[in-house]
Amino acid sequence: MIVETIPRLITADDLLAMPDDGKRHELVAGKLTELPPPILEHGEIQANVGRILGNFVIPRKLGRVFTEAGFLIAADPDTVRAPDVAFISARRIPVGGLPAYFPGAPDIAIEVVSPSGFEPEALARALTWLEAGSAIVWTLYPDSRSAKVYRPMRNAVSLGEDDVLDAAPVLDGFSVRAADLFPFGS
Repeated sequence: MIVETIPRLITADDLLAMPDDGKRHELVAGKLTELPPPILEHGEIQANVGRILGNFVIPRKLGRVFTEAGFLIAADPDTVRAPDVAFISARRIPVGGLPAYFPGAPDIAIEVVSPSGFEPEALARALTWLEAGSAIVWTLYPDSRSAKVYRPMRNAVSLGEDDVLDAAPVLDGFSVRAADLFPFGS
């Protein structure tokens, strides 16, 4: 008699309790996925975007900006994903402090496509955030210094480095030239 064992699905609590192995992980439908560490350019773009958003958001007390923070976007089986940069509006921040993983999607999710990344994967991540409830997703392409902007029920908009990204209606009044999100001189 052959007995097949079904692998146990990992939960968000299991992910949280795992020892730090120095690697980045996400949980997709109960399955652990390992992500390579970002390259320096990727990290610099994350820092630029986080700083630019934070400079707009923090003085106005509009919400919070995060980098590589976990969002529990599905349960049973659990999915915990981490966008490169995220914004959560003040009205959605829980009273009494933040949970380990935010329940639901960020209002704005921003993904930086690594050189090894490819378009189907970038599109899949953007659609994941939209389906989970994000109002805006920016996908940034360092190699071409360009971006794609996704919003629910609309076609994606492709922008070049001289074009301006906005975050309306989530962050009315915020805008940034795409080139300013990327490292200077590259």
